[in-house]
Amino acid sequence: MATPERAVGAVLGSAVGDALGAPFEFGLPGVFRARFPDGVGELCGGGGWDPGEATDDTQMAVLVGESLLDRGGLDLPDVFDRFRRWAAADPKDIGLLTERVLLGGEPWDRAATLDFQVEGRGAGNGSLMRASTAAVHFAARGRTATMDAGRRLSALTHGDPAAWEGTALLHELVRVALLDGDPLAALPDTLAEVDPRHRERWAAVLAPGWRPEDATEFNGAVWPCLGSAVWALRTTGTFEEALTAAVDLGGDTDTVAAVTGMLAGAVYGAGAIPDRWTAALHVPLPGFGDRVLRAGDLRSLALALCFST
Repeated sequence: MATPERAVGAVLGSAVGDALGAPFEFGLPGVFRARFPDGVGELCGGGGWDPGEATDDTQMAVLVGESLLDRGGLDLPDVFDRFRRWAAADPKDIGLLTERVLLGGEPWDRAATLDFQVEGRGAGNGSLMRASTAAVHFAARGRTATMDAGRRLSALTHGDPAAWEGTALLHELVRVALLDGDPLAALPDTLAEVDPRHRERWAAVLAPGWRPEDATEFNGAVWPCLGSAVWALRTTGTFEEALTAAVDLGGDTDTVAAVTGMLAGAVYGAGAIPDRWTAALHVPLPGFGDRVLRAGDLRSLALALCFST
């Protein structure tokens, strides 16, 4: 079973990263450190976000987690219905691909595939950003089960198999950390489980020598997003340093930081997350009444998922 405090660290860490990065989304590299030159970053708000407000990244992770608990396991039609209800409520932020798939009127098992056939693009990072709750839930079931769950959840909204493999990789790296292992040391074995058609590219962006400036796409794509999160974990020594490095990359800062926070939270545990970040954290849930989750609610969700396997 996953270590409970690491499970809370993964879920809460991802949410904190999301809220920390949201005001800096689409900004240039270095903007975060320029805002906080003393190195003490804050959940400052801006860009339409209140201080501590989490975005679609965390909102969708909550929906996945609550579906897993309410349905007693992975019920893909139920997850899709919850996503669609949320999307129809006009959330502040929603990815263009995700919005097309959820509101296009197609059934849950065909929507992403059909969109990919028409648009030709489906390898965004939108299924990485919401992976924390499912990664915690499936951690005790082993590598095969957790990677398969990552692929199946990704395929609800993303039609490109590259996104499926990236989400499977993230699930497994989080699982290793939750079980007190080293996710960086586990990379070779994890990559061996990736579809051979995608393995070489994933191995390149997750290699020790890869850096974010080596990316050939904007970090809203699945490869540089996960690559940047692994880089931030590899090149820093604390949870806060990893999140600072991630946000300071610029670009899709909320999601890169959410994925980094997921990994770093699983590695360092919930106790490593600064109180000044969790105190302001809140997660509105459009489409589901006036619900707003706080850090304590996310902790309870993570623990319930940890013990539900």
